[in-house]
Amino acid sequence: MKHPIQHITSAAFLGALISTQAGTVRLDELNLAAMTSGWGKAQQNQSVTAHPISVGGIKFEHGVGTHAYSEYALALDGQVQSFTTQVGVDDGAAGSAAAIEFVIYSGDCPLWRSGVCRAGEKPRECRVELAGVKSLELVVNAAGAGIDYDHADWAEAVFEFEGTPPQAEAAVVTQEEAVILTPPAPAAPRLNAPKVYGVRPGSPFLYRIPATGERPLTFGARDLPAGLTVDAGSGIITGQVAAAGSYRATLTAKNAHGRAKREFRIVAGERLALTPPMGWNSWYILYQEVSEAYMRVAADQMIATGMANYGYQYVNIDDCWMKKRGDEPYRDAGGAVLPNAKFPDMKGLADYIHSKGLKAGLYTSPGPWTCCGHVGAYEHEAVDARKFAEWGFDFLKYDWCSYESVAGGRTLEQLQRPYRQMWDEVRKLDRDMVFNLCQYGMGEVWKWGGEVGHCWRTTGDLGAEPDTRLPGFFSIGLSNARHWPYAKPGAWNDPDYILIGWIGTDAGSKPTPLTPSEQYSYMSMWCLMASPLIFSGDMAKLDAFTLNVLCNAEVIAVDQDALGRQGRIIKQTRNEFVLLKDLEDGSKALGVFNLGSRPQKLSVSWADLGLAGRQRVRDLWRQKDLGKFAGAFAIEVPRHGVALVRVSGK
Repeated sequence: MKHPIQHITSAAFLGALISTQAGTVRLDELNLAAMTSGWGKAQQNQSVTAHPISVGGIKFEHGVGTHAYSEYALALDGQVQSFTTQVGVDDGAAGSAAAIEFVIYSGDCPLWRSGVCRAGEKPRECRVELAGVKSLELVVNAAGAGIDYDHADWAEAVFEFEGTPPQAEAAVVTQEEAVILTPPAPAAPRLNAPKVYGVRPGSPFLYRIPATGERPLTFGARDLPAGLTVDAGSGIITGQVAAAGSYRATLTAKNAHGRAKREFRIVAGERLALTPPMGWNSWYILYQEVSEAYMRVAADQMIATGMANYGYQYVNIDDCWMKKRGDEPYRDAGGAVLPNAKFPDMKGLADYIHSKGLKAGLYTSPGPWTCCGHVGAYEHEAVDARKFAEWGFDFLKYDWCSYESVAGGRTLEQLQRPYRQMWDEVRKLDRDMVFNLCQYGMGEVWKWGGEVGHCWRTTGDLGAEPDTRLPGFFSIGLSNARHWPYAKPGAWNDPDYILIGWIGTDAGSKPTPLTPSEQYSYMSMWCLMASPLIFSGDMAKLDAFTLNVLCNAEVIAVDQDALGRQGRIIKQTRNEFVLLKDLEDGSKALGVFNLGSRPQKLSVSWADLGLAGRQRVRDLWRQKDLGKFAGAFAIEVPRHGVALVRVSGK
């Protein structure tokens, strides 16, 4: 039996020997449970489809098979000398359009890139010197449209080291508890954004005062312009403003717990949508199954769930309300478009939505047919616009779709033509209609969209954007963020709808795959970018967490701020970015986003924001003051999450 002291000494000696060992270790010998894979799971010494590794007809005995998007984080001790490998698309994807890129990072710094690798190509050789490097990340990105067949091989991947072998970091945790950050609205009345509203003189005026507080509430409105009245029980303002001008009214709401008031500026002129439109659209939950019956449900739910109390007001039909190709006649005796059998009473539907103090929206295309093959407005623009107004609709989404077949080309004039044409018709109407250009960013629409509409899509459909390293809304949002100089009151960059809660799929609806942190980031980005806030999930399945994301008064106030500035990116690296939005009262809204796969502490310098001295910081999601900070602000941010704060010197 060994003496206890001798045993301890032997163990310590063995530990010291291990810590100073030198040699090689293959990637496939490490813990692969922490390697993510966009399909299937990482495989040891075989492809992601569990076949022998083969790239460009060359077979390999050792390696790791995975699938884009893939990442693998390793901790190094600074004494790992090098990493060598051969990479490429596995031959199991032969004949496909697979396109991937291998990248090796240390923090935000790329140490090596493979370039785009395609099916059938010979493997790319890699050697990276790692002396002194403390962390490493092996990444496979999709480099084509989607990730189909993006089978990726790290073949004959070997580390040379002196000291401690590379250690796989813990697996990325994507399961999160859905913690509700938004405090419940107080029982006392609170009047919510916006503070400014645009209307054309002589048009029907309809506005439901957004207010929270225990019902019943009694509403009032002092100094309204002549022609407007408020219903004390519902808070719905109706009438007409006869003369152009800017009118400063005071809205009030009271109940047994108190009284609230705020200034409300009504601008009677030619510009609508002085703050970004807020509401709901049918597309991403109903698609071709949209019906008048569900639209009524959506309006009911906007009231019942309290969304209307936070400023949501548009209830918008997307494609498929009109007749489909072959279902003739398409038009009435006057030439106006006819709805299909699922919409028996379009005017009755708009009237029903209006009865709740909400607005009604609909959709068409400048082409002969819509995206789903229903009747478009081509060569019937004026008569259709008049019919929409006769029915009582307040919002028009105009989707490029089949206009491609009649446009004659894609010059700037040809891209603008259908939108200028319908814009002219909309402005002739005797009611206000917000005009949304849906043409996917063609012709740099952000530079001219404000001349012919109120908001314009800057990218393709968000619902079709593939997830890569990050969920698709990040890439759509970051693309939209670049166009911040072109946004202003009455003219907004539109990155598409908010897809959270229950969303539609080919097989029906399902809960969003986004984590709670990702959903908070999504809403924060859209508000900082002064984007239209149009929800497109299932209104009949709104849960408490989804409503907490959609209905935070202080977060929405950032989006609806009357200054009308879009936030701009002031810092961006691979693992973080910062959005800054100037606000009407002189304060700033700041979003600090973690793009990394693990929580990290992120900081912002006041100097980078053009600020000095001590600044007061308020957490907008938690509606909680965090204190005053000098010089900089730092906070722990979860994976794919955000810290959304308001910064003020007051």
